[in-house]
Amino acid sequence: MTALILNLSPAIELTDEQFFQLCQNNRDLRLERTAEGELIIMPPTGWGSGNRNSRLTQRLGNWADADGTGLAFDSSTGFKLPNGANRSPDASWVSRERLEALNPDPTRFLPMAPDFAVELRSASDSLKTVQQKMQEYIDNGVRLGWLIDPQNQRVEIYRPRQDVEVLESPTCLLGEDVLPGFVLDLAQILS
Repeated sequence: MTALILNLSPAIELTDEQFFQLCQNNRDLRLERTAEGELIIMPPTGWGSGNRNSRLTQRLGNWADADGTGLAFDSSTGFKLPNGANRSPDASWVSRERLEALNPDPTRFLPMAPDFAVELRSASDSLKTVQQKMQEYIDNGVRLGWLIDPQNQRVEIYRPRQDVEVLESPTCLLGEDVLPGFVLDLAQILS
């Protein structure tokens, strides 16, 4: 089952507060909103994708705890991007410095792009759609992004002002200067 996209405009234009309340009132749904105001309802993933995403989030969280310079987030965290979109990467990280400077309400969506974002393509995801989402992250301030594609056994690495780097069947990924010292073993994530 693929995501359901509802074009509400011009009949309904949800304010940020209305979208937030819609998400709060429908916690069992994974909702995102594009910069154009389209509402995206994403289906639950299969257990294989769920397990991969759990491992990814766990490893990022473990690194973030040990490193201490920022916080890791799972796929239920909402980000209000500068372009107006509301997105929820499968895993993400934001530096403490940026969080403390903004001092956002922890009960609300983060009003910023994360420093690092990962999308783990599930069987129901269109590759083109996930690639567009990754580019949107980069265009809105994400400093490093990974699109992990188990179906094709590859990873696409996104960086600002650079071409997308494609790795075929990599064994690990490095956090580069955004997540110094983070190494993601892909053995149980790409398989």
